[in-house]
Amino acid sequence: MTLFTLIDEFTFPDHYYLEPGDICVYHGDYTSGGGFKYSDTNSLILNIKKSPEHRGTNQWYWKEEAIRKCGQIIKRGLKSSWLETTTLVPIPPSKSPADPAYDARITQILQQIDPAKHLDIRELVCQKNSFVASHDTNDRPSPNEIRMRYSINEALTNPIPSSIAIFDDVLTTGAHFKAMKSLLLERFPGVGIVGVFIARRVFPPVFVPL
Repeated sequence: MTLFTLIDEFTFPDHYYLEPGDICVYHGDYTSGGGFKYSDTNSLILNIKKSPEHRGTNQWYWKEEAIRKCGQIIKRGLKSSWLETTTLVPIPPSKSPADPAYDARITQILQQIDPAKHLDIRELVCQKNSFVASHDTNDRPSPNEIRMRYSINEALTNPIPSSIAIFDDVLTTGAHFKAMKSLLLERFPGVGIVGVFIARRVFPPVFVPL
């Protein structure tokens, strides 16, 4: 069973910052505004996005379970030989590490696929300040605006990656991926970079009455 699908010429228009040279794959469709019950993917995404303010409540169980499931999706869906030869880089969360709302869920998902710590998982890109999460605002920043927030963690740049996979939970406009890709290519010219997403955002179908 194929667990990941390539963004192609039919789905590129849904993620308007992506270009034909961008290689991105995703596992499922997250339907915007659909809620938990709309689909298994909606339930998965909304659970992993639960705020850290729920830590210590029964809601936190569902976040941790969703993180575990996402790790299994990646482990089953991507070849182990590829994972073992690629530097896996999480997109930074919207909040800085000093913020109480800091949520390192993407790093935690990657750690789920590698409990023995054999894979090259690096938080190569970081941001010092907190920003409103993109899914919490209608004011979507451009790739250039996002890139200005990012910096390379130079302490983690050695050894130089031979290839890089950027990981995130949901592909929306593609702005964060493009910002990350641009910054990483500037630091590591010529390295192959792909994007891996648990889901891509879609919108519910519009029914036109006859």
